[in-house]
Amino acid sequence: MVIGLPSDHLRKGRTMDTKAHVLEQIASNLYKGEDDVVATLVHQALDQGMAPAKILNGGLIAGMDEVGKDFKAGDLFVPEVLIAARAMHAGMDILRPLLAEGEVPSAGKYLIGTVQGDLHDIGKNLVKMMLEGAGFETIDLGTDVKPDAFVAAVREHQPQLIGMSALLTTTMTGMKATIEGLEEAGLRDTVKIMVGGAPLTAAFAEQIGADAYAPDAATAVDVARNLMGV
Repeated sequence: MVIGLPSDHLRKGRTMDTKAHVLEQIASNLYKGEDDVVATLVHQALDQGMAPAKILNGGLIAGMDEVGKDFKAGDLFVPEVLIAARAMHAGMDILRPLLAEGEVPSAGKYLIGTVQGDLHDIGKNLVKMMLEGAGFETIDLGTDVKPDAFVAAVREHQPQLIGMSALLTTTMTGMKATIEGLEEAGLRDTVKIMVGGAPLTAAFAEQIGADAYAPDAATAVDVARNLMGV
């Protein structure tokens, strides 16, 4: 004689399977850059009663983690990452107000900008998108950011992390000037500082007093998480 599970247990099992499948589909379609599909699936997950934070972590962040992993390995390239990030934003546009209502904590507040004299922003934008995909709240100061603008933004936003980018060797000195500005303002100990950009090295980061160096956008997420103790 075979004794079956009560029907409510079966229904519960099917519901859990369905929810897990939706999260997997969100992550998979985000990876492929299917922004409309991601938005539809996020709505579907919400209709099933799934918590916004669970959709964020199990769907969007999980998908962007895979993007970051393959980008770092050289299996994905910048255009594909940008397309995936667009899909991530399609999901975040739906979840953001719900997450705010529920007071879901972010992974950390991250202030980012390209230093004074440098107008390059592709690398900075990639880092920003990857961080947002990992659950960080980002404040983007843009390009050609003077040291005193970084200092003022730290006072205003009180981030845990700062990311500075430079593509030109001639503008790398702006990173040291910004760190010195934060020291003079008595704010240096309130933040962890990351630097990155094509001409930079870990040795340079250490020399100017930064806390960490990230050679690419995917690594920047890992470094940020480590600095936050996540």
